Amino acid sequence: MTAQPHSGSSTGDYGPAPTGRSPWATGGATFAGVLLLLNGILAVLQGIAAIAEDDVYARIGSYVYEINLTGWGWILLILGVIAACAGVGILSGATWARAAGIALASLSLIAQFLFLPYQPVWSVVMMAIDVFVIWALASYRSEPARR
Repeated sequence: MTAQPHSGSSTGDYGPAPTGRSPWATGGATFAGVLLLLNGILAVLQGIAAIAEDDVYARIGSYVYEINLTGWGWILLILGVIAACAGVGILSGATWARAAGIALASLSLIAQFLFLPYQPVWSVVMMAIDVFVIWALASYRSEPARR
């Protein structure tokens, strides 16, 4: 037996279009909450290391955007604490946490781009995680409240 396209489907697809309530979107939002929480914890640790010692990270060449490593440490520490709180909020289902998570992942994306001269591979990995978090939280739609 072969699958038939839905009637009224002119594109020949074999299922409904993914919605914000699909298992992929729901699982993606949960995973994004976990990633945001872990990203926040790792940013806190990265910030503490940068604040503690100015020579923890070696600079690779010169870079257009230069800032004192201690300054980056404070930026990462503050963003990390707020991101971890937003991650906990996403996992608990708080409505505010989704918008906060998107904003924080966007700020983290920018901060990691600016942190490239100190840890290029780590920054690229964290930037990819931030892009996924933004996508997952933007595409998720929570279930309406039942009465």
